Order: sequence, then structure tokens, then C-alpha cells
Amino acid sequence: VQLVESGGGLVQPGGSLRLSCIASGIIFSTHTMNWYRQAPGKQRELVATITRYFTTDYLDSVQGRFDISRDNARNTVYLQMNNLNPDDTAIYYCHTLLTHSNYWGQGTQVTVSS
Repeated sequence: VQLVESGGGLVQPGGSLRLSCIASGIIFSTHTMNWYRQAPGKQRELVATITRYFTTDYLDSVQGRFDISRDNARNTVYLQMNNLNPDDTAIYYCHTLLTHSNYWGQGTQVTVSS
């Protein structure tokens, strides 16, 4: 299983970024896909989830600003992040489960700063 994220970077407060995660080694369409983040000195937290049925769930602090989506034809999950603020600064990780094992991408840095 391989998960490869991209799309991070430096953005000003109020700006937007779209993260992508390309998955291989799994039957992508059957998997729930997650985005987590970890800020310096803090625990990793679940930001957004999308199931195989396209149902979604979000961390309260990103609800209404972030949008998770998936393209099963491209084995890709996206995280559209709008109205970013400095508290969103973190490394963002793509995640899925396969037979009770956790799989993570390498992470992509998102920095929100003026």
C-alpha cells in the first residue's frame, strides 16, 4: 500500500489550498479515506473522512471551510481547504486501513502565515 500526498505549501490567512493523495496497492473504491494533521507539539488529529459511500465527516474546527472528496477513477482523495488560518498550520497526512493495519502517507506541510 502506498499513499502519496501533494499540494501543501505556504499560504496567507484567508487563502486556500487543495491537497491530493494518490493511493496504490488497495481497491481504492472500497476504502474509507482519511486526512489527519499534526501540528508541532500536538497530537495527530482526524480532520476529515470520506467513506466508500461518499459520506463525509469533519473536525468541528474545519467544518464549513474544508471539503473532502474522492475520485475513484484516479485512486485519489482530495482535501480542499478554504479560509485557512494559522491554527491550520500542520503536516497533513493521508490515511487508510487495510485488514486492521494503518497506512499513512509521508505527509505534506501546510503553513498559514502572513
